[in-house]
Amino acid sequence: MPLLTVGHRGLMGVEPENTLRSFRRAEKEGVDVVELDIHLSADGHLVVMHDTTVDRTTDGSGRVAELTLAELRRLDAGLGEGVPLFEEVMTTVSSPVQAEIKDVAAARVLAASITRNGIADRVRVISFHDAALRETRTLLPDIPIALVTGESTPSAARRAVALGADMVSCEFPRLTPEVVGECHAAGLEVISWTVNTAAELARARELALDGVVTDEPELAHVALGHG
Repeated sequence: MPLLTVGHRGLMGVEPENTLRSFRRAEKEGVDVVELDIHLSADGHLVVMHDTTVDRTTDGSGRVAELTLAELRRLDAGLGEGVPLFEEVMTTVSSPVQAEIKDVAAARVLAASITRNGIADRVRVISFHDAALRETRTLLPDIPIALVTGESTPSAARRAVALGADMVSCEFPRLTPEVVGECHAAGLEVISWTVNTAAELARARELALDGVVTDEPELAHVALGHG
């Protein structure tokens, strides 16, 4: 049975993460959804990057929140790719997107962008942070949201229901049949990050997950039922 397949930061196992190249590759490989991470630049732009600093994924250094968009544009994010804006990703690919936000400020700017560009039908807002999801739910009452969990995975069902989410994205090693059962009983879809091997995919199926987040195109093909 096919699983919902989410390309992690595009497909970061084979392309520079969170770049337009990576998102195009994910779409080319046929994933159902592409996932990306959002931070605000110093001048308030929605830039796509996972870390709070640019050090790991670019040839620059410094905190994203302390760099202007112009400064971020000068960085190489791998293979000559730049640091993209959220809006650029949305015009580059046609796939649905899971947009992960880190704080309330980003939630507000993202909500405004989604409304301005009329793309609510393509975006699910996801976050580890309850406050960011609460703000999103206030600003965009009808948009789908998902709670992301790591150490807090055992409380995923309770927190997601309280937030009005319909999906949880849980750290794979922390998922148990009990947690999955609680989530399904509460009407929540359960996906998990990050599933990159055949053994992990087999375990995901044993757990009756609804989907997987993956870095690898080959795993995505198998999860989709093409391999």
